[in-house]
Amino acid sequence: MLNAETVGAAIRQVREKKGISQEVVSSFAGIGRTHLSAIERGQRKPTLETFFRLSEALGMAASDLMREIEKEIQKENDKQEEK
Repeated sequence: MLNAETVGAAIRQVREKKGISQEVVSSFAGIGRTHLSAIERGQRKPTLETFFRLSEALGMAASDLMREIEKEIQKENDKQEEK
């Protein structure tokens, strides 16, 4: 299941792994820092256009960012199966 928290967690993890601040990513993506913060906290889902902008701002293809989200989904599914 694709939910806002999973999407946001994956985006945040990629950003932090790359050592890039929210201010830099949001600036490159052309969105507000508070908008990015809301996405990372799972309060908002990015539109497809914003998703592509974020992937570019993170220096990766959108498909690679989607793979990171898929990894988060798998982690969530594994947790559910353990219960």
